[in-house]
Amino acid sequence: MNDTTTPAPHWFPKLLLAIYLIEFIVLGINPAERSTWWAENIPIFLIVVALVVLYLRGVRFSNLAYALMSVLLFMHTIGGYYTFEKVPFDWFNNLFGFKRNMYDRVAHFTVGFYAYPIIELTDRNGTIRNRFISYLFPLCVIGTVAMTYELIEWVYAVTAGGEAGAAFLGSQGDIWDAQKDMLADTSGAVFALVLYALFGRGPRREVA
Repeated sequence: MNDTTTPAPHWFPKLLLAIYLIEFIVLGINPAERSTWWAENIPIFLIVVALVVLYLRGVRFSNLAYALMSVLLFMHTIGGYYTFEKVPFDWFNNLFGFKRNMYDRVAHFTVGFYAYPIIELTDRNGTIRNRFISYLFPLCVIGTVAMTYELIEWVYAVTAGGEAGAAFLGSQGDIWDAQKDMLADTSGAVFALVLYALFGRGPRREVA
């Protein structure tokens, strides 16, 4: 089995970064709701900055890890442009018979994909020796991030109020939206960890 934890070649993360920057610029020209666009894009932009800083400091991930992480970046940027409940996603909603726009739920699922680079990094460094804990740790991290983001959404919705607050919250009238979003986040993490168990395990090594 190939060691897919090997850091990606230089061109791949740079290509993903270029695609993101183009998307960010194009979709930032005339978004549906400017205040919502800022609120949705700031945390994603900070993730991109963090990944760039890590890359420059020599902390690099595998091709699969970068590909998984980029899904959230691309989807969230689109969601910020339209506002999540208005993203054209009828093909998916109709396919599964959903009455609400499930774009935001799918985006939440991709948040869990970040469990993959977390366990990849801890494995490569040999940080966690117990196998059960090594899988539990990224799952707990994603769960904590999911809960924290729901609190941020709540505070922003209360503070901004009106259409901007409702657009950022994106509950679409579902009183259990926050809980379902957190379930989607952690389900995405489980999916990412299964991928890692199948394809990502390789010899532990120090980060170059």
